[in-house]
Amino acid sequence: MKVVLFCGGYGMRLREYSESIPKPMVTIGYRPILWHVMKYYAHYGHKDFILCLGWKANVVKDYFLNYDECLSNDFVLRGGGRDVALLNSDIQDWNITFVDTGVKASIGQRLKAVQPHLQGEESFLANYTDGLSSVHLPEVIDFHKRTKAAATFVSVRPSQTFHKVSIDDEGVVRRVQEIAKTDTWMNGGYFVFSQEIFDNMRDGEEMVEQPFERLISQGKLRSVKHSGFWGCMDTYKEKQLLDDMYDRGDTPWAIWEKPRPVVSYTTPVSAFSPINLPID
Repeated sequence: MKVVLFCGGYGMRLREYSESIPKPMVTIGYRPILWHVMKYYAHYGHKDFILCLGWKANVVKDYFLNYDECLSNDFVLRGGGRDVALLNSDIQDWNITFVDTGVKASIGQRLKAVQPHLQGEESFLANYTDGLSSVHLPEVIDFHKRTKAAATFVSVRPSQTFHKVSIDDEGVVRRVQEIAKTDTWMNGGYFVFSQEIFDNMRDGEEMVEQPFERLISQGKLRSVKHSGFWGCMDTYKEKQLLDDMYDRGDTPWAIWEKPRPVVSYTTPVSAFSPINLPID
């Protein structure tokens, strides 16, 4: 299945980085978060990618045009550096289509822009590229096909320390709860779409608003609940949390790796840890 990745937004809440590079190119460890997302899909055999580019598209293009395999693979150096023999490789069997979908386009507009590249695909995958997860992708795809859905996405539990407030018509507060402890689920991305999604999209619309409302009315929108790890890199603080996890060897999203020993620090518990649980 082809994988559509949305890489064109400004990432304004990650301003420390996004003024010079697009958010998908902000690194976790020594590779961009985009690379981590692509490695996740490639692990499950989905290696045909369509990158929806926009803001700083040249940075994404340059990264892959000058990709250095040695950064994340073992190799043998001979002849004083004149000969480099890779012992394994990341992207030798990846197919990547780069599509400029506009700097100011919405996610829905970006998806419509790459529709011609999805001809002949009964179903395809899509991702925002700013969230990492340990969700078992084959189960999500199987659920999508079994239920004959037009669109399926992964739902996750919120980990923020916000509070859900119940208020009556008189303004009286009836209950205050930490949102992570309520039965609240949110859109975690990791989409599976059938071609039918395009029949429910209109020009200029966002992807997860009007089109999803139409699918809800048709009973063709589905979601898979995931209680395992999910972490978003939407702010500088969240980027730091993911970096800390990576430095400790605590990388539950890196399902392509052999488990690394986790180093214990006396730092505060990560905000992601409430949902760092075994997969359902």
